[in-house]
Formats: sequence, structure tokens, C-alpha cells
Amino acid sequence: MRRREFLKAAAATTAAAALESVSGQLVAQQPSDTAPPGATASNPPRLPRRAYKPGIELSIIGFGGIVVMNAQPDHAARVVAQAVEKGVNYFDVAPSYGDAEVKLGPALRPYRKNVFLACKTAQRTREAAEAEMKRSMERLHTDYFDLYQLHAITDVKKDVDAAFASGGVMELLIEARKSGRIRHLGFSAHSIEATIAALDRFDFDSVLIPINFATFYKGNFGPQMIAAAEKKGAARLALKALARQKWPQNDPLRPRYPKAWYQPLTDRHEAELALRFTLSQPVTAAIPPGEEELFWLAVELAMHHRPITESETRELMALAESLDPIFRATA
Repeated sequence: MRRREFLKAAAATTAAAALESVSGQLVAQQPSDTAPPGATASNPPRLPRRAYKPGIELSIIGFGGIVVMNAQPDHAARVVAQAVEKGVNYFDVAPSYGDAEVKLGPALRPYRKNVFLACKTAQRTREAAEAEMKRSMERLHTDYFDLYQLHAITDVKKDVDAAFASGGVMELLIEARKSGRIRHLGFSAHSIEATIAALDRFDFDSVLIPINFATFYKGNFGPQMIAAAEKKGAARLALKALARQKWPQNDPLRPRYPKAWYQPLTDRHEAELALRFTLSQPVTAAIPPGEEELFWLAVELAMHHRPITESETRELMALAESLDPIFRATA
């Protein structure tokens, strides 16, 4: 099942049980990539931040809008408030994530001026993308996006060439950046070829790409995309840090994670090593899976991030050899 089709199916699932009530107080920014302060009643631990662009720092864990897809509005508000309290200032959403925009918009409204909001479009024509962008802004209660991205570019001809064609979506996005409706331009990609082609075509501010230990070591997928982005000066944002592999047939855990189209890492030790692997690459931030349980796990594990060691890397390489990675290089 393609990821986009999977998300449509997942939109029909029921949200997880509500979290306990939390404060909506916005937290102060932490120094770049430093350990957060110790937990006290008045100063709870908060996520480290890293540079995205000069003057802009993002929490090293981002909030994927799928986390609040299908949630009740009051629960979505509590989840967002708690994330902000933990230091999350990077939020990412897309129209294809079920009702995520509808749920995230009101929940994020109290904090909008102090967070970095990223949205996407899967449309490749100017006309369709303009209507979609307008609808996203209305749902998200905003008149600008900090980052707007071409969503899931995979095929060079169907996605990249189409986006840059006359009447294509890039005409709109370039104009929107000039007018201030968009502050930064990027794309998300699940293809090495499309990533390199898009970066060759335009000076994007950032790329949102899978950076995962199993795809790196078993699938030879990822290093090429990082290298291409670094060469062009595009910031790197990471997907799939907590992916383990493709779902094995009849996996009994699958019903527990209806929003995950791949088997996630649920073993705490493996999850910690995998997340540290991703955050040890030249990236600004990582977005965990859309399951709320896994989002909070990533937040907790990243609070005191430290680079992965050589022995831990060897452990991950051995684990990768036993897995069926979600992405592989085609050549």
C-alpha cells in the first residue's frame, strides 16, 4: 500500500486515550544542541535546538500533524500544549493527513507566533496548489507558513518536471515566498533520484528526507540525499528515524499502531540507538512516527541526546542486516 493511500485509511481510526491535563505555557528557547536543564517544578527539561537557518533554531524533535489526526479537539489542544511545554517549536502537517490540519490549527493558535509551522502540497499545478494552500491556511489559522514543501516527490518526470513546468506549482511557491505567505521553501522526498533532481533545479531552503539506520546500512538509501543537500546548502530534516522495517505479514503489533505504515521500533534500547543515529547525522531535526506513543518516546529519548558511538553503530549495523528496510537504493 502506498503511503498516501495508507494515510487515507488511517484517517478512519480512533484516537488514542487522552493525556493528562498540561499547561499551555510556551517555553523559552534552549541553546543549540545542548543538554536541557534539569527537571524542577518551575523549570522542566526541554528539548535542545539546532540551527535551521541563521537566526532560526528548531527543536531536534518535530511534531508531525498525524499525531493529532482523529483526536478530539480538547485532546489535540492538550497534546500540543504539552509538546510546546517540552520545548517543541517545529510543527509539520499536510492536507493529506486526514483531519490533522483541522485539529492542529485551533490547538496551535495560542503559540503560532512562537513556533515554526511547516506545511506541504502534493499538487503539481499552480491552480490546484493555490486552492490547497488557501484551504490549509484557513484550517491552520495562519496567514503565512514558515516552511512550505513539495510533498513526497518520488518520480523525476511526474513530480519534479511537473512542478517546474509552465503553470506548475513552483511558479506559485516562488511568488508566495516573495510576498511573505511562505518564508522558506522545501520538499519532502522518498527518492534519491528525485531529491538530486530537485536540488539541481532550485535552491531550496531545506529537504525532508528519510534518515534511518536500516535504510542506510541495509538499503544504501540516505547518504546520497544528505550529501546532495549539504552540497547545495539546504538544511536537512529527517523522517523515519524510528522505523524498523516493512511490516512483516500478520505482525500481531500492527493493530496497535494504525497510523504507522511501517513497523516502528518499540524496543526502548533499539529506539534510542536509532534516534541517536539519525540525530548524529548532519540534520536539524527529526519527525517521529504519527503515533502519539512514539512521538512522546522520541521526545523523552532526545531530551539528553548524545552522539552515537562506534560500538553502538556496529550494533545498529548488525541489526539492520536482519531487517527489511522501508527504502532501498534502486541501483
